[in-house]
Amino acid sequence: MTERYPAMPPRNPSPPYKRIATEEAWLPPEIMDLYIKEIQEKNINEPGFNQLWGFFTGDSELARNHRRRIQSLGDDRIADMDGSGIDMQVLSLSSPGVQLFDPATATALAASANDQLAEGIAKHPDRYVGLAAFSPLDPDNAAKELERGVSKLGLRGGILNSHTLGTYLDDEKYWPVFEAAEALDVPIYLHPNTPSPQMIEPFLNRALDAAVYGFACETGLHALRLLVSGLFDRFPKLQIILGHCGEALPYWLYRVDFMHTRISSTDRHPNVRPLKRRAWDYLCDNFYYTSSGVGWAPPVKFVQDVVGVDRMLYAMDYPWQFVPEEVGALDAMDITEDAKKAFFEDNARKLFKIA
Repeated sequence: MTERYPAMPPRNPSPPYKRIATEEAWLPPEIMDLYIKEIQEKNINEPGFNQLWGFFTGDSELARNHRRRIQSLGDDRIADMDGSGIDMQVLSLSSPGVQLFDPATATALAASANDQLAEGIAKHPDRYVGLAAFSPLDPDNAAKELERGVSKLGLRGGILNSHTLGTYLDDEKYWPVFEAAEALDVPIYLHPNTPSPQMIEPFLNRALDAAVYGFACETGLHALRLLVSGLFDRFPKLQIILGHCGEALPYWLYRVDFMHTRISSTDRHPNVRPLKRRAWDYLCDNFYYTSSGVGWAPPVKFVQDVVGVDRMLYAMDYPWQFVPEEVGALDAMDITEDAKKAFFEDNARKLFKIA
């Protein structure tokens, strides 16, 4: 029987690979200030945001340390990376990013955040690369900002913090940003948000709305909405990244494929149509997966087994789940050295075009 909480061995001090962490959060001070303002004034009907960030903008030691870490692009972050054996981070704007605000405000904040991120990367080019933020409900400007972030600022893809004020991007009017990502040959990281107001109520009073379960439900739902909408038939080379070992979707691969094939072959639902390929194929060919927040070998190895060694990447989920000991546990995985190097380094270098 597998031990419930297996001991985490010390990390390898001289591994034959670099460790690139691919879902690492950052937030500029002005957006943090806006979050604090929203918590105090309660202007936005986002119960999940109010509960989660209500805690992390509080005065506990954990909240203060979190704010210090998440706003750093300098010494604090580098020290934590060095202390936990991380060679490089792929930085992205922390959830919900700019997506809490109206489209015009969000577009301006995204541009400013991308500029600041690029400046921080330029000071530590051997330690950081980054993903561009954009305002999903401003689709034309979202595409332009992604293109600017990649072409002018040197960012390596986009960050989508899942739903935006309850809106999902399976509606075709929001697809210009996906079209831009495919044309630029860069991925979009589909990062969790707390469940939307229309979804969150059963989660809240048991504190299941965030990382315990709500994130996975909400983000997995968004990923499947994109898949069944025909997004990947329109943009067959588009790549989406899912963290937390795929928000459980690799585990559901067989059942999602089995049931969607049967539902879409009938007239049971007007918004479900046959796709050019099986749901199974899109989940294996158009998605990458990271280990963020899952410092445990079995689910990592499961994704490698069912999706592919070339589709699974390491991530820590810093600073939301900063557990330096997990590095040793994953160093010690019982997989081939080639698979381990692909997991920690090679897949990230290929996907994010890291030299």
